[in-house]
Amino acid sequence: MNPLQSSLLPPSTLSSRSLRVATYNIHKGVRGLGPTKRLEIHNLGLAVEAMDADIVCLQEVRRFHHTDAQRFSRTDFGPLCWPNVPQAEYLAPEGYEVAYRTNAVTKNGEHGNALLARWPLGHIGHHDVSDHRFEQRGFLHVSVHWRGVEIHVVVVHLGLIHASRVRQAERLAQLVQEHIPPGVPVVIAGDFNDWNEKLDAILESAGMKRASVGDAERTPTFPSLVPVLALDRVYTRGMHCQSIMVPRGGAWARLSDHLPLVVELDLAS
Repeated sequence: MNPLQSSLLPPSTLSSRSLRVATYNIHKGVRGLGPTKRLEIHNLGLAVEAMDADIVCLQEVRRFHHTDAQRFSRTDFGPLCWPNVPQAEYLAPEGYEVAYRTNAVTKNGEHGNALLARWPLGHIGHHDVSDHRFEQRGFLHVSVHWRGVEIHVVVVHLGLIHASRVRQAERLAQLVQEHIPPGVPVVIAGDFNDWNEKLDAILESAGMKRASVGDAERTPTFPSLVPVLALDRVYTRGMHCQSIMVPRGGAWARLSDHLPLVVELDLAS
């Protein structure tokens, strides 16, 4: 049994009429620095499987990285082995479709956003929203065909500087207003880096509402060991949030500096 399945995750979505969406910053599949640096991509694969989500939105996903591949591929098998396919493909459970687009190109590799779905994918687009030369950022825009309904999903990872985040959120609102037909359900998920809680109003101007239940407007996910900041979020249009939860425990805290956020959504009546 997958040990991460014991963290009070909801039951399987296979027979559910709700749409389960998870968002997770996977920290490029590694943790630690220097000699303590360790590979977590194999455990992250178990985590994605345990969430059993219809749609999984991932940030900081590596397409390749030459230095880490050389460091961790010391054996052909076992936990030290670097996967021989891009991380998005490696993390996708059997039968899931994969969309990935690069945000950042570095000296030794590339990383970006990914979407994994157990439902058919339509158009896959990418919007470069890099705001200055020190950060490369982008939106992954994918249409997902869920039970006969087209849902537009945008995977985001906003910048570390507040002014940049505001401009990127404005471009996100513009994307919804100008590139997605009115009345079509929308899900925006990812790492907003919005530690000072300043972006909701910008997205609300485009008809987007942060997923929450009852009076719990904030659901902390960062840092993973003792989460106090609600950096990881889901915003929706044309959908209603039935539940929201964050898997916790020692195993989850080890995998990334973020915890995943899992929401159950229904179409708005």
